[in-house]
Amino acid sequence: MNKLVTLSVIAASTIVYAGGDIEPNIANTVNEDALAKLVKKVNKIKAHDANDNIKWNVDFRTALDSINYDMADGSTRGKDALFSNRLWLNMAYAPDTKNVFKGQLSMYKAYGAQFGQRTNPTLSPFGIRGGGFDTFDWVTQEALTDDRLRVRQAYWLYLGDTFLGADIPWTFSLGRRPSTGGFLANLRNDDAAQSPLGHIINVNFDGLSSKLDLSNITGVSGMSFKICMGLGSTNAAPRISNLSATDYQNDDDALEDTQLAGFIFEPYNDGQYIVKTTAFKAFNMPGFDTPSFFQAFAESQGQPVGANGPAGFSQNGDMYGAAISVLVDGLTDDGFLSETKLFGSFAWSKTDPDAGKQMLGLSTPFGTFGAAPDEAKSGTSYWIGAQVPVTEDGKFGLEYNHGSQYWRPFDYAEDTLAGSKLAVRGDAFEAYFTYQLTDALSAQVRYTKMDYEYTGSNGFFASGGTPFKIEDVKKGAQFFGSTGLTRADMSTFEAGAPNAAVQGVVGNIMSQSGASQQAAGAQLGGSYLSAQMAPTIVEAAQDLRFYIRYRF
Repeated sequence: MNKLVTLSVIAASTIVYAGGDIEPNIANTVNEDALAKLVKKVNKIKAHDANDNIKWNVDFRTALDSINYDMADGSTRGKDALFSNRLWLNMAYAPDTKNVFKGQLSMYKAYGAQFGQRTNPTLSPFGIRGGGFDTFDWVTQEALTDDRLRVRQAYWLYLGDTFLGADIPWTFSLGRRPSTGGFLANLRNDDAAQSPLGHIINVNFDGLSSKLDLSNITGVSGMSFKICMGLGSTNAAPRISNLSATDYQNDDDALEDTQLAGFIFEPYNDGQYIVKTTAFKAFNMPGFDTPSFFQAFAESQGQPVGANGPAGFSQNGDMYGAAISVLVDGLTDDGFLSETKLFGSFAWSKTDPDAGKQMLGLSTPFGTFGAAPDEAKSGTSYWIGAQVPVTEDGKFGLEYNHGSQYWRPFDYAEDTLAGSKLAVRGDAFEAYFTYQLTDALSAQVRYTKMDYEYTGSNGFFASGGTPFKIEDVKKGAQFFGSTGLTRADMSTFEAGAPNAAVQGVVGNIMSQSGASQQAAGAQLGGSYLSAQMAPTIVEAAQDLRFYIRYRF
């Protein structure tokens, strides 16, 4: 109302001031100084109104996924038609040339489902404080949940012209980071690249970043150095918890703070040839302990549990990661090859377990699998791909990646419903075709196939990340099946008093292989463990997706 009155007065005054034939008694009611102040005020109001609003755009995707899993016991699982809606409401506001705010609200849900609800504690124990995924939110906006809007990104960005007096443009940012869909991973998603290198980091987290543009002082095109720090979880007790009235204190029963610090260095970037490198260390990594059948049985008998303790989340150590990624964006200056993209990337990870802990292994009464306690393990992965324009509005992409036995990236939020392809300990193949239907509508068909050589590709750390060789599990399960032993027989074995049937099998193993009684018993126990695990181990996975996407 005040604005309206002010504008009315100014409009009237302007008419009086501009009109030479207005009666003098009216013209004299506003002198030049007062008019100048009013004009200045209206200009200020107009400038404020021009900037005083958040710019919004909408990104809405409807997808149909057909998912299939080939299990190690020969069975198959999956879902022929899984419909989903993903909504991103993007916002930005720049009050001046130095400051920018960016945010993104997100909803991602399956048709006819609210996966965010904990409906069955037995089948889904991850819905209560301290029970699992509620203690950290790496995949909150990337996994199918429910129809609620959540904050996927919210951060401010400061842009400086010089740094400490040097000709170094720089930035500083703080908030909920744009940390998914990073460099190279953005191509298959048909998005602009976000901050991290997608080969090794693809999770939601909160933190800060600061980038120095070194191209002016080095003369090297696009050279820059960026530091990144963040928190992946906190052990602060929630409000009105069971810790009396001391809200937000340290909860010693919850996971410790998970922290990450690293850098991104671009040695060269001229828009056509782009090279990015990264290295980081992550502290207090969450692991998921999955006791074997033997440990669970021991618990039920009131006996000591194995080295990894009962099932649940824990933190067993730190990890390191690094990657180098190269993109050639256009092979020629014009023509067909000018729109062709080729890329390659190599990444490395290393675990650093706490004393007496396992980060990528499992101890059972019949031996240690994967990395032993205190044992650090390194893994590697390579990734190559190409994207080629096949029509004026369509592009075809083809990608392949391979991961080693102990490979473990931070890509829990990768946008593939059948599991992260970049986490594969084995081989992954992908092909996609993206077509721009109109200015606002696009469509994509994408096929992803993952062949696992080792288990734990999509697991966390601790026993959940144990890399059992799948072929060995299959052979062990087949051997146990040939013995004719039952679960009841094996319960006598676990109790330390094997019945005649078990003794007969152990004897046969000893006579055929020359193994000791202890080694033969371990072989039988391992084969039984394999038989228990085989129905739950994914040997191969496929995801065929079609989507229509509105962006404007």
